[in-house]
Amino acid sequence: MNNSHSQELHVVFGAGNVGTCIMKELIERRHRVRVVNRSGMADAPAGVEIMRGDLMDVTFAKQAAEGASVIYNTLNPPYDKWVELFPTLQANVIEAAAHVGAKLVVLDNLYMYGSPKGQTITEDLPYDAHTKKGKLRAQMARDLMAAHNSGKVQVVVGRASDFYGPGVEQSPITADRALGAMLQGKAASVVGNPDMPHTHSYVPDVAKGLVVLGENESAYGQVWHLPTAATGTTRELLQKIGKAAGLSDVKVSAAPKLILRVMSWFQPMVAEVYEMLYEFEEPFVLDHSKFDAAFGDISTPLDEAIRETVSYYQS
Repeated sequence: MNNSHSQELHVVFGAGNVGTCIMKELIERRHRVRVVNRSGMADAPAGVEIMRGDLMDVTFAKQAAEGASVIYNTLNPPYDKWVELFPTLQANVIEAAAHVGAKLVVLDNLYMYGSPKGQTITEDLPYDAHTKKGKLRAQMARDLMAAHNSGKVQVVVGRASDFYGPGVEQSPITADRALGAMLQGKAASVVGNPDMPHTHSYVPDVAKGLVVLGENESAYGQVWHLPTAATGTTRELLQKIGKAAGLSDVKVSAAPKLILRVMSWFQPMVAEVYEMLYEFEEPFVLDHSKFDAAFGDISTPLDEAIRETVSYYQS
């Protein structure tokens, strides 16, 4: 790798699960890395610059972007504050990237499509969201492409499904009530129907996919679904995880919908989960053949992904 390329500065907005994995991926590729978030980072690797501040402030966002050739937006405000915070966060990141002339790589999810009605979820499905968060994501997705098409900033979008993997503690299968309960010998409790096929995205693959998109000029101006191992049902995935953890018997139960409904009246976070329940009540399968055809299938084999996930939780 020539030296000029390795001296490019790559700036990661957000230091959650994906942001942290992107940072590691970029270090491996010998880039200079800056990570920007609200609270700093306790254990940043040597050579990584950490910048603390609030990206709701556009002036700070522009400062944080200074010198960047590529910016990765992995910001994700609290689930119950999306409508309030997300559009401004994204607008500020677009302004920051445009200000310094950096390319912009954006992590996105699948909410804007609404119910896939049994189809696999491809990049050309129409935006048909019926939820508050889905409509918001659809509008944000349109705003990103408008910024690209107007020539304001080069944008590429990578979409993933529900996360799992080392460090992921709040996803449908890795939450305390699911994987946490299972490792204590109790039944794993999940939302929706555990016997529906549901794609779960392994976070290191999500990060690697975003870095690949960022490196390829041909990817910009498009949406890409990020590679995952083959999709099975939620129950199958939890049973494989249980087996890897040395459990002989894994019980999976569905949280009663009525109880979730009642809890959603009093707990804002449960209300946000309840709104997205449809994803777990019907087949929800991500198609990533477009990415594979362009850049190869970079997904980690399922057994290896499960092994890494289990060893993180057991430690």
